[in-house]
Amino acid sequence: MDIQIGDVLTMKKAHPCGEKRWEVLRTGADFRLKCLGCGHEVFGARSKFEKSIRAVDTAGRKPL
Repeated sequence: MDIQIGDVLTMKKAHPCGEKRWEVLRTGADFRLKCLGCGHEVFGARSKFEKSIRAVDTAGRKPL
C-alpha cells in the first residue's frame, strides 16, 4: 500500500473523539498518525494500521 507523509487516512473505527480521519506524520515499518479531530498522536506498527484503513486521501500531501 502506497502511503506517504501528508496523506489522510480514513479508518474503519472512530477515535473516541468521534473522528475517523488521521493524518500521516511518519512512515516506514511504523506509522505515526495524528487525529484530525482532537490532535492526539499515536505511534504503532504499520501492519496493525494497514488492516484498519478504509480509504486514503492523497490530496493532503505536502509538496516536496
